[in-house]
Parts: sequence; structure tokens; C-alpha cells
Amino acid sequence: MRIHILGICGTFMGGIAVLAKAAGHEVSGSDASVYPPMSSQLAALGITLSEGYWPEHLQPAPDCVLVGNALSRGNPAVETMLTRGLAYASGPRWLAEHILKGQQVLAVAGTHGKTTTSSMLAWILECAGLNPGFLIGGIPKDFGVSARAGGGRLFVVEADEYDTAFFDKGSKFLHYHPRILILNNLEYDHADIFPDLTSIETQFQYLLRTVPGNGLIVANGADTNLQRVLKQGCWTPLETFALAEADWTAKHVSGDGGTFNVTHRGKIAAMVEWEMLGLHNVQNALAAIAAAHHVGVEPRQAAEALIRFQGVKRRLEVRAHTGGVVVYDDFAHHPTAIATTLAGLRQRVGSARILAVLELRSASMKMGIHRDALAAALAAAERVFVYQPANVSWDVIGALQPLGARASVSTDLEQLIGSVAGEIQPGDHVLIMSNGGFGGFHEKLMARLGHQAAPSV
Repeated sequence: MRIHILGICGTFMGGIAVLAKAAGHEVSGSDASVYPPMSSQLAALGITLSEGYWPEHLQPAPDCVLVGNALSRGNPAVETMLTRGLAYASGPRWLAEHILKGQQVLAVAGTHGKTTTSSMLAWILECAGLNPGFLIGGIPKDFGVSARAGGGRLFVVEADEYDTAFFDKGSKFLHYHPRILILNNLEYDHADIFPDLTSIETQFQYLLRTVPGNGLIVANGADTNLQRVLKQGCWTPLETFALAEADWTAKHVSGDGGTFNVTHRGKIAAMVEWEMLGLHNVQNALAAIAAAHHVGVEPRQAAEALIRFQGVKRRLEVRAHTGGVVVYDDFAHHPTAIATTLAGLRQRVGSARILAVLELRSASMKMGIHRDALAAALAAAERVFVYQPANVSWDVIGALQPLGARASVSTDLEQLIGSVAGEIQPGDHVLIMSNGGFGGFHEKLMARLGHQAAPSV
């Protein structure tokens, strides 16, 4: 079958492309912006990529067009697809019908930590010899790809609450029908789709209704929003995780989260000593260990896998060292994730200076939904640089006023690169946060400093 994917360089649709290629289909795709690491991954697999959404990309006519949720009516490719009567489907629907059918699905949902927890879970299952399939919204370093078909009956999927397609406004995760569901946390986000937190909670309640009674829900026992959703109705056995007072907890946690004991119902089950940092990753590990335990992986075996876990690209990933300066790339774009990432880095670097660079790129940031939380989220950095794109019209400078002279705002990318480069001193740690390509900021900054940044592949 010839499949063309619209929006192929998004993390989810790029993963769909990988799975379709592995299933023997001829795959091509197009996107408005083609950039690493997804473009590199797809090109290495021999998948043809086209820039832009033009009618000629649908010639000759594919057997099926898979439509990403960034596409809408009025898009030239979408209009061509509809006018010519081409067969089409959403990525989640295609995944459910062609990949997940017959699999035992382990889904990871929540506002934060989905990618990292999914990667941990897939790696634990891999090390246990279970050869899982997976589709993750990032690239786990241990696998080097964001998706694979696997060879067993287990499939790990990052379960996103964002809407499915322009013709299907339900959340993506409603298509997956998981047997094991991790619920990491729940906050307000995706303001372009959801008017309020209650509307997101409704989608999570619908998700709970799809988990069978012989499955398992692993939920953050310290998250009050999740507890509210669970009280609305839960028909599946429930196990909780948290840093304290839960079925799965962590004891004797080091300050940076680098070592801790895993306890299950009050008894020490394993010890983890690893390279990951931050209490948020301790919680992610507890969730992954709990889910793996349900499919027969003992906690000690899971802990041994996590000791070798290398993390995920663009999650506090070191991109370059030069002149005593370390440059990091991170996907953080929500105030909670920004604060958590900074806290983890602070534990790593001690009293060294942190320069935080943030692109206001997510829909919620563009709309100003998180303006009141922004300054507090960035407060751990000695110096803060915020890039304000042209489509952000709210008062960013005013929102950062609590940080005083430590914070500056730029509307010009080249000017921003110059400002950051001019501030850097030996021993600094530069944390660059964006959920997109950020106009090649890393490479341009390192070129300005006379160093070639490590490529993100």
C-alpha cells in the first residue's frame, strides 16, 4: 500500500511513518517544516520527505492519506485530498486498526513526563527480553528511533490528550484501548483545544472507560486533579505511585534523584542508581516499574534496566561542550516542566550559573495562558532570555518583571543569539527550551562561540 502522511515530521506522525514502513508499506510524507531529529530518522529509513503542502505531493494518488492534527480545512493538500476523493484516516485510527490490534497496549498519559516514562517502560520491557513495540513522542537514546513494531505482544504508546484530526476532535488516546494505563499527572494545557481544565478531565474520564476490568491503572497518587477524575468512575484495578503514601514509593532518595529505593506496599523491592536526575524522574521510574510489574517484570529486574537507561533526546540533552560552557536542549514548554527541568539541572551543576533560553512556541504560551506562572518557573536561573515570536501579543516583559534585570525579551532571533553569546562565561550552563526547532538556535549559538554543536539526530 502507498501511504502519504501529512504532517510527517511531527513526533507522532513521524512514528506512524516508521511503523508503516516496517509493516511493508511504501511511505512518503510532507510537512510545513522539516527539521531534525525526526527528519533525519525518516530519511535514514528511505522515506521520501517533501517541504510544504502542495497538491503535486499527492501524485500519483496514494492508497491512503494519513492526516496529522496540525492540518485543517483550507490547507492545499487537504483540499486536494477531499476534492479527489482520496481515502484518508487519522494517525491514531490507523495505528489502532493496523498496529495495536491484537497487542497488549501499555499507554502512558498525562500532562508531563509521557515521553520519558514511555521510554523507560519500553526499555525495561526490552531488557526483560519481551521485545516490545512502541510509539513515543521523542527518540529514546537506547533505541535510536521513536517507534518500532517489536516482535512480541506488548506495545508501549505515548498517549496524548491532544485532538486527533480536523475531522475527529476527540483526544488521540481514545483510539488506543490500553490494557495497562499510566496516568502521570494532569494540568491545564493545550489552550487552543481545551477551554478549561474540566474539559481535559472529561477526556481522561473517557479514557478510563476504555480500560478493561482485567487491566491495570497506575496513577499518580499525589495529583489531586487525577484523583478527581478517578472518583468520577474507575472500573479497573488501581495502583498508585508517589514519593510517599502510595502503593509504589521511593525511599532514601538522594538530593538529585540519582539513587533511591523502590518500595511496593511498604516493602523495599529494588534500588535504583542511575544517570537521570530530578524527583520528577524518580516518579516516572516508579510508574514504569509498576506497569512493567503487571506484565511479569520483577522490580529488581526493572531497576537493573534503569541503571543503563540513557534518557531521551531533547530532554536535558547535552548538545555541546566548549570553553567550559555546557549547552543543553530540552523540550520544556509548560511552566511546570520548565521549573522541573531547571530544578534537575540545578541539582547537577550546584552553584554554577544557569542561563535559561525559552521560546514561547506552544499554543498555550502564545495565547498567554501561562503568563502568571512564567517568572516563577524560570526563577532558578541566574539569567533568563525569552524569545517572543511575532504571533505572541501579550505583555511578556510585564510577566517577567518579578525577575528584574535577570530577564530580557527579544523578538529577533539573531539578536537573541548575540545577546546570549555575549553573556556566556566559562563554567556557565546554557539551557535552551523549545518544543520546536527554534530556528536552529543551538547550532547558530555554538557557531557564534566558534564551536560546532553536536547534531541532533
